[in-house]
Amino acid sequence: MFSGLMPKRKEFFDLLIAHSDRVVASANATLRLVNNLGAESPEDIELLAKEVDFNEKSGDKIKAELIALLHKSFITPLDRDEIHNLTLELDKILSALRNVANAVGMYHIQESTPEARELAALGADASLRLNRAMISLADKERRKETAAFCQEIDEIESKGDKVLKKAITRLFQEGTDPWMAMKLHEFYFLLETVLDRCEETAKTIEEILIENS
Repeated sequence: MFSGLMPKRKEFFDLLIAHSDRVVASANATLRLVNNLGAESPEDIELLAKEVDFNEKSGDKIKAELIALLHKSFITPLDRDEIHNLTLELDKILSALRNVANAVGMYHIQESTPEARELAALGADASLRLNRAMISLADKERRKETAAFCQEIDEIESKGDKVLKKAITRLFQEGTDPWMAMKLHEFYFLLETVLDRCEETAKTIEEILIENS
């Protein structure tokens, strides 16, 4: 009678992991997009942007499924708010990645820069570690491993801050065209926002570890 109200612990974590899988896929597509600026045809860049958008929409479906599961479940493996917050944080990362992809066309960015490529690579690294943290979170015996991944994400975000500062400094030191400088300035901050969102999600995971210790 109550079986429908008490889903297995695995169902919630499977959905959270699937959601973080979409983050990894989107971050990798964003990295390829940034790396290929100026090296691929516009059609290829457009396809990569569509891949980022596809993963964001796929993530929306997983988010909806997870929230629906929360509403119908009597018992959850973590606090309801914790699960809900994790879902929303993952959604924010996917939205941030979509904003990066959209900015390429919106600002007509046709060439990449070393800093843009580095920021995109850091975003992909942070996303991968977040995915691994989500996988290990499902196992109480892997708490130290989960915490270590969260710490690595924090270190990646700190490195991203330094890259961003270097990128902005170069924009206004090398006599870049003012209009292009404005566009790249915004583009860099969008790339760095991905790292900020990953860090926020890692903090949420760390809070879950503390509250469930």
